[in-house]
Amino acid sequence: MLVDFMEYDFLRNTLFTGIIIGLIAPLLGSFIVVRRLSLLADALSHVTLAGIAFGLLLEKKFALMISPLYSGMVFSVVGSILIEKLRGVYKAYQELAIPIILSGGVGLSVIFISVADGFNTDLFNYLFGSVSAVSKSDFYAIAGIAIFIIIMIVLFFKELFNLSFDEEHATISGLHAKAIHLLFIVLTALVIAVSMRIVGVLLVSALMTLPVAASMRFAKGFKQMVFLSVVFGEIAVMIGLITGYYLSIPPGGTIVMVAIALLLISIVAKRYRSKAV
Repeated sequence: MLVDFMEYDFLRNTLFTGIIIGLIAPLLGSFIVVRRLSLLADALSHVTLAGIAFGLLLEKKFALMISPLYSGMVFSVVGSILIEKLRGVYKAYQELAIPIILSGGVGLSVIFISVADGFNTDLFNYLFGSVSAVSKSDFYAIAGIAIFIIIMIVLFFKELFNLSFDEEHATISGLHAKAIHLLFIVLTALVIAVSMRIVGVLLVSALMTLPVAASMRFAKGFKQMVFLSVVFGEIAVMIGLITGYYLSIPPGGTIVMVAIALLLISIVAKRYRSKAV
């Protein structure tokens, strides 16, 4: 089945991009789940959709050839910064920042899509992913951003870990909590932006959380949870891509359904093991 993916350039780009996304999405998703910020990915994905629609609008109405990948990335990063600013405004109700930005993202998306005369094939591919949408330039851009994300996580792993499990203690101990949280939320925005080509902007949050949820059934520590979530993420992406290609359907849906299947299997396996013991 992988023969076709290695035979054509565009499928190779898709395959290699999928491997990258299968790594970085669950990797950062582990911190998102532990911090109980799962809705953060949904909020930023809707802001990213607004950026994609804006890029397509500029191309259609003003003939400005700006890649939706970059316009979506800019909107996502700006949205992440605005969430952090709103967290400072509503200090006693910081969770309000997420639905505020999510609502704004949805509103802008509707406006831009409407002005651009509705849905088209390009927008549909960004919504649900595509096995043919990744160009070589997209792959290089995604690979470069992924390397940056991995380097940041490795360099600030200890700080992100401490902030995830005990933010108050981390702050008291001298950790620059605001700066680390801003870095974390910007990295999340970048992961969502680069993942939209394969998984689709509306489904990427599932790839960031479902493999983590499955790994939590087996992991005995945080590092093991991160490792297993990446394994489950890669399995979901690879099976989902291949299945989507041969069934001629958007890969985002198949990737998510494989991730859900892995989650259900992990729940059943954990219960069976508990009864056996």
